[in-house]
Amino acid sequence: MKFRPLHDRVVVKRVEQETKSAGGIIIPDTVAEKPQQGEIIAVGPGGRDEAGKITPLDVKKGDKVLFGKWSGTEVKIDGQDLLIMKESDIMGVLDK
Repeated sequence: MKFRPLHDRVVVKRVEQETKSAGGIIIPDTVAEKPQQGEIIAVGPGGRDEAGKITPLDVKKGDKVLFGKWSGTEVKIDGQDLLIMKESDIMGVLDK
């Protein structure tokens, strides 16, 4: 199934988090926090300004982003756990 977000929404796939701490302790899934980093896999066309003109988004497909702990809505599409959020929930793009 293809999914295309509307307006200023983006679809983000969380990055996998390490299951070991820096000291070598294995962290079980029940205790581990969900990562706040992800990769954008789809973007909407953009929001509309007061004049009705579409304003394009600053992020694009493939960007690695940092977002808030409680941002977005969790959904499952084609067996993948994804987040749908507004562009304003994204704090920034991670560069290499």
